[in-house]
Amino acid sequence: MSTKKSAASFRPDRSVIQRVPKVLLHEHLDGGLRPRTVLELARAIGYDGLPFHEEAPLAEWFHAGAARGSLPLYLEGFRHTIAVMQSAEALERVAYEFCEDMALDGVVYAEVRFAPHFHTDGGLGLDGVMRAVLKGLQRGQNDFGVNTGLIVCAMRNQAPDLSFKLAELAVSFRDQGCVGFDLAGEEAGHPAKEHLRAFEHVKRANFSITIHAGESFGPESIWQALQYCGAHRIGHGTRLIEDIVIYQGKVIKVGALAQYVLDHRIPIEVCLSSNVHTGATPSMAEHPFRFYMDRGFRVTLNTDNRLMSRTTMTDEYAIAVEQFGCTLSDLEKITINGMKSAFLHYDERVKIIFERVKPGYAKLRDELGLSL
Repeated sequence: MSTKKSAASFRPDRSVIQRVPKVLLHEHLDGGLRPRTVLELARAIGYDGLPFHEEAPLAEWFHAGAARGSLPLYLEGFRHTIAVMQSAEALERVAYEFCEDMALDGVVYAEVRFAPHFHTDGGLGLDGVMRAVLKGLQRGQNDFGVNTGLIVCAMRNQAPDLSFKLAELAVSFRDQGCVGFDLAGEEAGHPAKEHLRAFEHVKRANFSITIHAGESFGPESIWQALQYCGAHRIGHGTRLIEDIVIYQGKVIKVGALAQYVLDHRIPIEVCLSSNVHTGATPSMAEHPFRFYMDRGFRVTLNTDNRLMSRTTMTDEYAIAVEQFGCTLSDLEKITINGMKSAFLHYDERVKIIFERVKPGYAKLRDELGLSL
């Protein structure tokens, strides 16, 4: 009989969490810059709008501004990061550094999203913006060994005609590294179905869709994302819990929407730190993440905006362990959930699972003397 401790009961410390293979599906390019990069890009173009001109106070300002329990307030800091990302060189650099940061954080596959039209003030066209970011991602992939995919975001509060144009843009770059289309921004007052023409174009092109939903609005937003717009994944999905009746810790009723998400294995792009900062959940203790895990929802863990939420994938995995009791086996399941849910081609997903994710966890189990 084996005397090894099981990975299913082993809660790894931060040194182990740092080393586990990770998969990231939900991160915004303009929300994950290094503070030093923001400063250097601002100096290069003479941008004088930054509130601080040293790394530590600037980083603290971004985080303090974001952690105010409101999505609109959370988004305020983006005006500064977007302002310094208006040239091909700046966009390529940010994308390249994203890959380096992912490699240092143990991420083996990462999807990053952005709204290309926010980066045309310096004279670049939409195609030029896409080419610059994809060039940076490709260089980073080659240098650091992180597989990546790019997602184009349209914004809920902007014209549906622009969303359609961005949908066309995303599809046109599908063979250059763009893997999907997203709708982001404030949900309240900006229903996803207003952008239906864009989603119809993406669906007809057999392309992939993820939509921010259930973050600042309730289950109705998730329902619209799925049943009107054809989302394959749900960004955040925190408030899906409102479709489930729980009394004294016992599930009384699972609503039709939550049951659909569960039955059809719709991936939920959970962003723990960000969800607290934006007010999507009142506190970490009240986050439905553990409930989703225990009920078998396809949960993935993500950072959302590393600069704004002052987080990493290691931090998010550590929260899952420390706050929600996740074990090494749970982390492996979350990572595989992420890879299964990626917008990468099926054969490439399988290859990463069996060549990088599973061997990485197996190696750690062996080193730690753990059984499955």
